Amino acid sequence: MFDVARHAGVSHQTVSRVLNDLPGVAAATRERVRESIAALNYTPSPTARAMAQRRSGSIGLIQAGRPDYGPSSAALGFNEAAREAGYAVSQASMRTLDADVLTQAVHRLVLQRVEAIVLISGEREGVDVLRGIDAGVPVVAVASEPEPGLHRVSFDQSAGARLATEHLIGLGHRRIAHVAGPSDSMDAAERRRGFAAALEAHGLEVREPVAGDWLAASGHAAGRRLLDEGWATAVFVGNDQMSLGLLHACHDAGVAVPGELSVVGFDDIPEAAFFTPPLTTVRQDFDSLGRDIMATVADVLRDEAAAPDHTSRVPELVVRASTAPPRG
Repeated sequence: MFDVARHAGVSHQTVSRVLNDLPGVAAATRERVRESIAALNYTPSPTARAMAQRRSGSIGLIQAGRPDYGPSSAALGFNEAAREAGYAVSQASMRTLDADVLTQAVHRLVLQRVEAIVLISGEREGVDVLRGIDAGVPVVAVASEPEPGLHRVSFDQSAGARLATEHLIGLGHRRIAHVAGPSDSMDAAERRRGFAAALEAHGLEVREPVAGDWLAASGHAAGRRLLDEGWATAVFVGNDQMSLGLLHACHDAGVAVPGELSVVGFDDIPEAAFFTPPLTTVRQDFDSLGRDIMATVADVLRDEAAAPDHTSRVPELVVRASTAPPRG
């Protein structure tokens, strides 16, 4: 649509009015836009005529990725906040992120005349796909990295990782390893950044993180590797599920936690308090995140140009029994 507007020498709003057969466009201008559409072989997205009226009282929600505790809880918080604000939520979910499926989901939601679309997915690809779609409605994404052209909501993942790492440093640990989430995860990248920044601020060695995939099995494999290396006295793990696997690896190897190795997780899933030992972790209030999403949507619908992102909420360190000063 923007290419057509440039070719015809008009605004994209004028192109939209022509596509939707709306009044207020001079006949000569309308013809020039149509000629540009033909010259560029432009095919309007399925959103074009669906946008004639934007006020529908509904918001689209797309969840892409595994139904883990965090995204699912944020989606529930958003649904509750939307309902309290008088909106219905039309939802599309996909277990794995597929660009074509995501694009189709956006088009289906716009054809339902949603006023805005929310994406809950920690993978960069989902945000990249959304940025390339001419949805015709505001888009709000849960994204912990800066994303030009999109409205963002997130916790400050880097600050949360710094809290975890500073806790271990404060206990006296100087050799701290990190088990990171997947490379395509924005949250994992921000947690790696916060971890490294905290160590560098204290002049401590920053070793390459051990890669995981958020699942307990990868935490178990990472734990075995770290125990074989024998370097670290403490580990900051990218989420609680991987922490569970790492704790199991310590149990298998007869390594006492926290006597011989301190462990900090991230998320504070409901089970974390009942791990053996109870897990020190970083709590994210996912219900509040969901409400921040709805607050951002409301701001965007009132005045999109002036709407602020909500990305400054800092997670909370929860100290339990899996961390202690190093021996000796």
